[in-house]
Amino acid sequence: MKKILLFISLVFIGSSAFAQLEQPVTWSYKAKRTSKTEAILYLKATMSEKWHIYSLHVKGIPAKTTFTFTPSKDFVLLGQTIEPKPISKYDQILKTNLTYFEKEVTFTQKVKLNKSTTTIKGMVEFMACNDKQCLPSDAISFSIPIK
Repeated sequence: MKKILLFISLVFIGSSAFAQLEQPVTWSYKAKRTSKTEAILYLKATMSEKWHIYSLHVKGIPAKTTFTFTPSKDFVLLGQTIEPKPISKYDQILKTNLTYFEKEVTFTQKVKLNKSTTTIKGMVEFMACNDKQCLPSDAISFSIPIK
């Protein structure tokens, strides 16, 4: 009987530890040339059901999504990173409108290429939340080849 209780306890402890490792947001990246000297980077976030990430321009909280591109002589950023229209909702606790994305969102960044082939590296920082909790901010490095 003690062995059965120990086994059941270990199963529950293991499953709760696994749940804490949940990654509700996955990222994918690609680049598309628009000319010999320009390209558009596509930075796509896919969220699990009921999860969201905040806009690039959310006000009132420090959890906005940000992209940092590693400087290189191989390219120049053209303008700022662009996002589609986010969901906007008033938050009773923070007493401000929050802008965020659910399910999936693709951010874009135009670049001028100074070299025919290069790899653009950087980092995305974001916070994933659902209606019950927010996970700590996460930072993920990316590398986008342009051929």
